[in-house]
Amino acid sequence: MREHVLLIGGGGREHAIARALEDSEAELYACAGNKNPGIARIATEFETLETTGPEAVVDYAESVDATIAVVGPEAPLEAGVSDALENAGIFAFGPNKDDARIETDKAFQRRFMQENEVPGCPDFETFDDMDAACDYIDDYDGDLVIKPTGLTGGKGVKVIGDQVTAEEGKDYIRESDYDRIVLEERLIGEEFTVQAFVANGEFRTAPAVQDHKRAYEGDDGPNTGGMGSYSAATNQLPFMTDEDYDDAVSIIEATVDALEDYRGILYGQFMLTAEGPMVVEFNARFGDPEAMNTLPVLETDFLDVLTAARDGDALPALDFAEQATVCKYVVPAGYPTEPEAGAKVRVDEESAGDAQLYYASVDEREDGIYTTTSRSFALVGIADSISEAETIAEDALAAAGEEGLHVRHDIGKADLVQRRIDHVNDIRGESR
Repeated sequence: MREHVLLIGGGGREHAIARALEDSEAELYACAGNKNPGIARIATEFETLETTGPEAVVDYAESVDATIAVVGPEAPLEAGVSDALENAGIFAFGPNKDDARIETDKAFQRRFMQENEVPGCPDFETFDDMDAACDYIDDYDGDLVIKPTGLTGGKGVKVIGDQVTAEEGKDYIRESDYDRIVLEERLIGEEFTVQAFVANGEFRTAPAVQDHKRAYEGDDGPNTGGMGSYSAATNQLPFMTDEDYDDAVSIIEATVDALEDYRGILYGQFMLTAEGPMVVEFNARFGDPEAMNTLPVLETDFLDVLTAARDGDALPALDFAEQATVCKYVVPAGYPTEPEAGAKVRVDEESAGDAQLYYASVDEREDGIYTTTSRSFALVGIADSISEAETIAEDALAAAGEEGLHVRHDIGKADLVQRRIDHVNDIRGESR
């Protein structure tokens, strides 16, 4: 019987998942709150629905005789969509609501690491009394990171000593409507991500990726969901050693062991410090944009991973092409603080050249494609080196058109990559 795979979600990450399944033996169906034109072209059928409604998702899954569901975004995981699908007898590649707390509840995440002695956990305290949190900032010897405990789309974290002063941080806490926050030590280093495919007590990891959260070039401006990312032709990034990557994988291994029955993607975001990798956070799904770096170079059939996870078999070894990738997102003007939604996106797909184009948070209507309040589309260059991949992505941006939109052109450029290398050498007191 041919597998019927239901893809849940309509962003760039989900477009990358759809492409990873396009040449498999599966018949693909999709549902999301927005009609992603890239996914719609690949899928046999695309249904527009609210993906945080478990009943609606299950009804659609049953209507297309889904045998496997892949849950892309974090919000449906928090809403219990995986649990509802499982209760209906449909295998969901994505953690249940309790396991998804590794992402959806930052206080739980830190306590989980502490209680299970998962390495790489920074010092932290949790507060539901905002005045007490402000007092803690006053008394703490050093800088802190302010983290709301729930989902904020990558935009809720404030770093004292970088994005805000201590006084501005306290004002942010007092003026927010968060019920609980985590204050944790600020980690100094370079961030990177390792994504793991997890099922049946096993995991397989992908090459490291570095995302760029800040909205503007030179790592300036507010945090975003991610303006773009790059990976090298090896497991490690240019500022990492083999040991750094292995240490990050060891942290993932300890986390998978402690979670016991976890399945889906476990995304470890790390800070490479002078002492080695520390955990910035875990996510319970593919990263966005990191999925667009990882899945295009995955040579193993993703469907084989899904069926092995469902059937209780050993996960297949993952083979990745020895190529570098550079992803650059195009976003609405004003993103992320005052994004201008409803603008018509004119993308000349034929002019993208050798780059891969991934639609994200856009909405396809009868008369064209329109922006929402989030990221619009991404262009990904793939080549033997980061610099070659960057050139492919940049050339495609020039051809695709960015009128009324914004992009960080510096992602993947040699001078910015060298800054990362120099930064790590500096904090380690090394010369490379």
